[in-house]
Amino acid sequence: MFYETPNVHSMEDVIPTQFQVEKHTWDGLRKIIHQSHKTTGMIISKAPHDFQFIQKDEGSPHSHRVYYLGMPNIFMENALLYSDIPKKIRKDSLLVLSWKMMLDHFQASPHHGGLSREEELLRERKRLGVSGITSYDFHRPSGLFLFQANSSLYYCRDGGNDSLTVKIKSQNSGTRMDPKICPGDPDFIGFIINNDIWVTNIKTGEERRLTFCHKDDPKSAGVATFVTQEEFDRFTGYWWSPAAREESDGGKTLQILYEEVDESEVEIIHVPSPALEERKTDVYRYPRAGTQALKTSVFILVLCLPQIVSAQEKELPVPFTSLFPCAEYITRAGWTKDGRYAWAVMMDRRQQRLQLVLLPPAFFIPSHQDEASRQESLEALGDAVQPFIIYQETSNIWINVHDIFHPFIQTSDEEITFITVNESKTGFCHLYKITSVLQRGSYHWAKEDFKCPVKEELTVTSGEWEVLRSSSPQIWVDEAAKLVYFQGTKDSPLEHHLYVVSYDSPGEIARLTKPGFSHSCSVSQTFDMFISHYSSLTSSPCVHIFKLNGSDSDPLHKEPQFWASMKEPPGFTFDYTPPEIFSFTGKSGFELYGMLYKPHHLVPGRKHPTVVFVYGGPQVQLVNNSFKGVKYLRLNTLASLGYAVLVIDGRGSCQRGLQFEGAVKDKMGQVEIEDQVEGLHYVADKYKFVDLSRVAIHGWSYGGFLSLMGLVHKPDVFKVAIAGAPVTLWMAYDTGYTERYLDTPEKNKQGYEACSVALHVDKLPNEPNRLLILHGFLDENVHFFHTNFLVSQMIRAGKPYNLQVYPNERHSIRCPESGEHYEITLLHFLQQNL
Repeated sequence: MFYETPNVHSMEDVIPTQFQVEKHTWDGLRKIIHQSHKTTGMIISKAPHDFQFIQKDEGSPHSHRVYYLGMPNIFMENALLYSDIPKKIRKDSLLVLSWKMMLDHFQASPHHGGLSREEELLRERKRLGVSGITSYDFHRPSGLFLFQANSSLYYCRDGGNDSLTVKIKSQNSGTRMDPKICPGDPDFIGFIINNDIWVTNIKTGEERRLTFCHKDDPKSAGVATFVTQEEFDRFTGYWWSPAAREESDGGKTLQILYEEVDESEVEIIHVPSPALEERKTDVYRYPRAGTQALKTSVFILVLCLPQIVSAQEKELPVPFTSLFPCAEYITRAGWTKDGRYAWAVMMDRRQQRLQLVLLPPAFFIPSHQDEASRQESLEALGDAVQPFIIYQETSNIWINVHDIFHPFIQTSDEEITFITVNESKTGFCHLYKITSVLQRGSYHWAKEDFKCPVKEELTVTSGEWEVLRSSSPQIWVDEAAKLVYFQGTKDSPLEHHLYVVSYDSPGEIARLTKPGFSHSCSVSQTFDMFISHYSSLTSSPCVHIFKLNGSDSDPLHKEPQFWASMKEPPGFTFDYTPPEIFSFTGKSGFELYGMLYKPHHLVPGRKHPTVVFVYGGPQVQLVNNSFKGVKYLRLNTLASLGYAVLVIDGRGSCQRGLQFEGAVKDKMGQVEIEDQVEGLHYVADKYKFVDLSRVAIHGWSYGGFLSLMGLVHKPDVFKVAIAGAPVTLWMAYDTGYTERYLDTPEKNKQGYEACSVALHVDKLPNEPNRLLILHGFLDENVHFFHTNFLVSQMIRAGKPYNLQVYPNERHSIRCPESGEHYEITLLHFLQQNL
């Protein structure tokens, strides 16, 4: 079925003829791209994000002040901003809140020179496309803001436009990464320099190195490794305890949990450096599928105040791998709200088993002791101090990592209650409230000794839809009203909405956001307001504030009332035609969704060349009811030139449940192509303007891999393929991603060989100009090796190809000139060869 289908001329009794796309010169295509970019500037999403609410005093005319990052119209970089929300509004007029600068006359981007290597790589891992202030830490009790800019650290407190910005001085020349305010004492700031943890006192200027792990390359302290960042979305490796312990002498004790990683057995690779003219290479530790992975453990640092003379390092009494032999990855970690326990989420290498463990600080013993002192420390532990595995999830497919863990303050030493999600029970990601008994086992710490029985497991949400696990923050828990606010797809897999449900007596789930749109929300700490950044296929993004009105005696049924706007949707001032969403039931039995960009200025009877734009892999959803006029504007440009453009989320994509996504397990690149072809034929049959003799397939990263697979397995369907940054040999990609979906090469040799395009070049067509490969030479994610190896194999097999290399680009094209060149190259290749 199709949605929002406009009237189309009858095509009966008209002899089909091919529509020929006008062939432009290179300069002509450049002008088209320039015009497209100019219109992008008119609607580009400069929406505010990363919100923090502060409740104002009763005597104030404002109920809240909200802080956020955003890009005001006259700015070209992100800034730290605030707006005041009035207590009263006029219902007969639209209130658009003004964006006020926290930092006047502050330039966050470097005045000269570029970013450090660490900053560049973090931008790649986070997929950041904006400059300026890209994140900040906020200490609510003191009103302190901490942020990174100009490769330095700064702090400020809210003083309106006159907020004094203070640069935190350092004796070190290295870039200070991952800065965090200590929750227990905001005078102390933690950060990473050269893979070790440091701390500074912003009042006294005292700066101390706390760990001495990185004496040589393989070890790091407090740093998330490449795989942890890229494949598990964890970007930190240390966590301040939220509470400071008051000592009898008037001092305070602060604690930091951190991860130490040893990559000494991980393979070293060399990737060309951005300074190509110097002929240098950057060195990386990169664990390829099936090879030796890193070794991990956790430690605690104890800081005694008022002065940091040194920090006491504490370690586990036995090696981490002995305590938790199945744990390959630490995917999340932190502290309970009262600082009573540290906690960690661990996964096995196959990522089919997840364990959530509590670690009492008393379980850690001083490091670097002599044998006699160490033995005394071990004996002092006794039977009562041990870790507790309070939850476990297993799957025969895989477990998708998430951030949802909300522990409640303990009311008994014998048990702990928390909210988390589980996807493996029903095949859909849902909320559960769990109480686990903190059962103490034996002193011998044998395998499974720490697994605690679950006293109660309450299903909070259920059904064939998903609680979103990848938005931030994921859930907001109102403990006074016993409600949990979350985002999910209950109404439609194509729309994200904000919902609320009782976690104490689950039942009715109330939707708080407007249907017909897809929303990304942030709820105030007082649960009386929320902000929604929302859009639809036909409506560009806006950001609105809603007030929750109703009786406190029935908080579940509070009605959202539009209160104020932070950003109104800009209108379309150019030739933009939104795509249409359609669905069909595939041969697999699943309902599949797609988007169709119809060629502009359709003429009855003409058949148009068609471009299948694809990603197709796990963890990504392209087809949904959100605005596509910014990120995917080039698809509209293709349609404006006369191409039909098709996007299909087949099996393997996300938001549809684990069985749907898990269809690619052990056999990537097969069912995805089947669904793309099936969708193509469905649309061609429905609308006669699709020319099945002129179909291109194009994608980047996993989409580049599928573009190649399409040409290998369906050369009769796809006339040309344009593959960007493709994986061509899965044995050469990283452990965290590849083994999740394919196991190891040793255990799934056939699966690896079947989906490694470089091993099937004999099936590629012999005609020239049917394949274009694009790749950034500096790509540290999908290394240029993949394209190099594929091209070498094609040369040996005598196969034709076209190759476009971007010498100064990594996995994502960031330089505007490179981006423009890529788009022109794409259009030129299509007009000449499709």
